[in-house]
Amino acid sequence: MLGKYTYLQAALVVFGAIFCLVYPLALVWPAGWMWHEGPPLSNHYYAMILGVYFTLGVLLMLAARNPAEHRSLIRFTIWSSVVHALIMAVQAYGDPMHSGHLLGDVPALLLVAVVLWWLTRGAENPAFAG
Repeated sequence: MLGKYTYLQAALVVFGAIFCLVYPLALVWPAGWMWHEGPPLSNHYYAMILGVYFTLGVLLMLAARNPAEHRSLIRFTIWSSVVHALIMAVQAYGDPMHSGHLLGDVPALLLVAVVLWWLTRGAENPAFAG
């Protein structure tokens, strides 16, 4: 049976890869992954978000080598994902044109936060206790 630490390492690689793939996700399902009309890179703000998430994705994959050394990065990922998802949910709920986000990036970010929180909590993973 795999230990919780191994699952954490796998989650960091999977979520890191997904963060690196936000651009292709936007091409496949724009209503769930983009907030503007037109091609993904036609919006300066969206291009910046792609750069930030790509960088975070690479760093999460690198953190999988030794997650205990990268606790602050993992905690940042958890909390920034919650905050980002909540802001997007309020905005999507208030603008029916963006309701696809309630099925796309909002639950995706909450899933990232919940899974990483679950895998980094408690005595089963002493490197993350406290």
